[in-house]
Amino acid sequence: MHSDRLEYLVVGGGPAGLQLGQLLQAAGHGYRILESGQAPGTFFRTFPRHRKLISINKVHNGTDDPELNLRMDWNSLLSPDPGLLFARYSRRYFPHADDLVRYLADFAETFKLDIAYDTRAVRIRRDEDGFSVTDQHGQSHHSRRLIMATGLTRPNTPDIPGIETAEDYSVVSVDPDDFIDQRVLILGKGNSALETADNLVETAAVIHVAGPHSIRMAWNTHYVGHLRAVNNNFLDTYQLKSQNALLDGEALSIEKGDDGRYRVRFSFSRADEVVKELQYDRVIVCTGFRFDASVFDCDCQPELVINDRFAALSPAYESVNVPGLYFAGTLMQQRDFKKSTGGFIHGFRYAVRSLSHILDERHHDRPWPHQPLDTTPTALADAVVARVNRSSALWQQFGVIGDLIVTAPGEPARYHEEVPVAYAQEGQLAESGDYFTITLEYGPDHDKVDPFDITVRRTAQNSVDDAFDAAYLHPVIRHYRDGELLGTHHLAENLENEWDHPEVHHAPLAKFFARELDIQHPTAVAAGR
Repeated sequence: MHSDRLEYLVVGGGPAGLQLGQLLQAAGHGYRILESGQAPGTFFRTFPRHRKLISINKVHNGTDDPELNLRMDWNSLLSPDPGLLFARYSRRYFPHADDLVRYLADFAETFKLDIAYDTRAVRIRRDEDGFSVTDQHGQSHHSRRLIMATGLTRPNTPDIPGIETAEDYSVVSVDPDDFIDQRVLILGKGNSALETADNLVETAAVIHVAGPHSIRMAWNTHYVGHLRAVNNNFLDTYQLKSQNALLDGEALSIEKGDDGRYRVRFSFSRADEVVKELQYDRVIVCTGFRFDASVFDCDCQPELVINDRFAALSPAYESVNVPGLYFAGTLMQQRDFKKSTGGFIHGFRYAVRSLSHILDERHHDRPWPHQPLDTTPTALADAVVARVNRSSALWQQFGVIGDLIVTAPGEPARYHEEVPVAYAQEGQLAESGDYFTITLEYGPDHDKVDPFDITVRRTAQNSVDDAFDAAYLHPVIRHYRDGELLGTHHLAENLENEWDHPEVHHAPLAKFFARELDIQHPTAVAAGR
C-alpha cells in the first residue's frame, strides 16, 4: 500500500469539489482536491458564454433568517462562516459569472482547502487498496475512495454527418457584430441555445433554433434547467413575425460549401417528416455537455446512462458497478434528471452534504446526526411543521431529499435531517421500526396544470380536503414499515408557503401521526397542538 495514500481524492475544484472538501476537512478526513485549472471554478471562467448566470441571487427577502434566505440564494455554498455568502459578492438577481469565480476562490482560501492546482486527471485505475489517479505531469495520486466532481465537461455533440464543420457553443464568437445580416442556425433548444439566439437578435438577418423536442419552460415544469424566462426573448421574435423561427425536427446532415455557406438537410417532425434543404451562413451547436469517462481504465469504467451522458448512481451517489467511486455536484442529477435541482449549486450543495454523512456512516462508523423526539402526535407534528417552514434543503431538493423520522417501541423517535429519500428506503437508518419521510413536492401532474390559472390555485389554497390533489409545492409525509407504504398525508398548499396554520396544517398532521402510530392523544389533537 502507498504510504501517501489519502482517504479521499476529489477530482474537480468547482463548487461541488469545494463543498465536499470543506465537509471532509471539518470531519477530519484525509483528502485532496485535484483541479485542472490555476484556481477554483475553471468551468465558470468560460461558461455561460454570455456571462449571465441563471442561478438567482435574491438578496432582499424580508427576513434575517439565514436558512430562509438560502431558499433565494442559489449560489452560496454551505459553510460554518455566516459571512461567506454570495450576497456579499453581487446584489444582482442574475449575477455575472465572474462574481461566482471570485466567490469560489475566497471560499477555498477561507478554509485553506487542500487543492492541487494545474492537476488534470488523465488516467484513473484501480490499485491494491483503492484508486490511483495519474495527472498530466505523470504524477500519481492514491486514495481509498474517489469522488468525481468534474461536472459535465465534454460537448454533447449529436451524431450528424458534417457537424464537425459547425461552430460549438464553447468557442463561437459572442460579439453580435460578427453576425450582421447573416442567416444563423442554432442546434439545441435549451438555455445555451436561446441565450445565444437572444444575443444575435439585433444583428442577424435570420435565426432558426432547431431541435427534435418542443421547448419546455421552467416556470411551467418547475425544473430550473428547462428554458428560463430570462433567455426567452427570442420566442417573441418568432411569434411576432420578426424573421426568426423555431424548427421542430432533426438535422440529417450538414455540408459546408466552398463558399463558406452551409446546406442543412432538415426533417420537420410536425410536417409528415418533410425533408427540406436550408441554407445558412453559420451553424452553431448548443446541445449541452456530458460526463467525460474516457479517463477511466477498463477495470473501473463506470456504467453510463441517459445516452451515456451520466454515470449510473446508487441512492448513495456511488457508481452502481465500481465500489468506492462516488460522484458529487452536477453529476448527482442522474438521480433526479430533469425533475429536481440536483444539477445546480442550490440543489447539489445539500446532496453533497448528504454524501458526507453517507461516507461517515459507511466508512467511519459515524451515525447520521439526529435529534431525539417524544413519540407523540403533537411532538412529531411540531417538529415537522417547524422544519418544512424553514428548511432550504427540502425546498430546493423537492421530492429527492427529505427529513426522516424513525420510531421504535419504547424508544424516543429519531429526527434525521436531509436524507436522500431513496437512500433512506434502502439504507441502514430505517432498518428497525416504522419511519416517516418528510418532503416538499409538487403534484404528480404539476407540469400539465396552467400555473397562471387562478381557479386552480384558489380551490387548493388552505383546503384540507383537496390537499392530496395540490399541484403546487407542499409538504408530504409518508409512513413506511419494512419498506411498505402504509399511509400518506399532504399538507394543504399555501400561497406564501406558510404551512403552520393550527387548524389547516398542524391538527390534521397530528391526527395523521396518531392514526398511523395507533397513539391516542385526543386532547392535543383536538387543540391542534
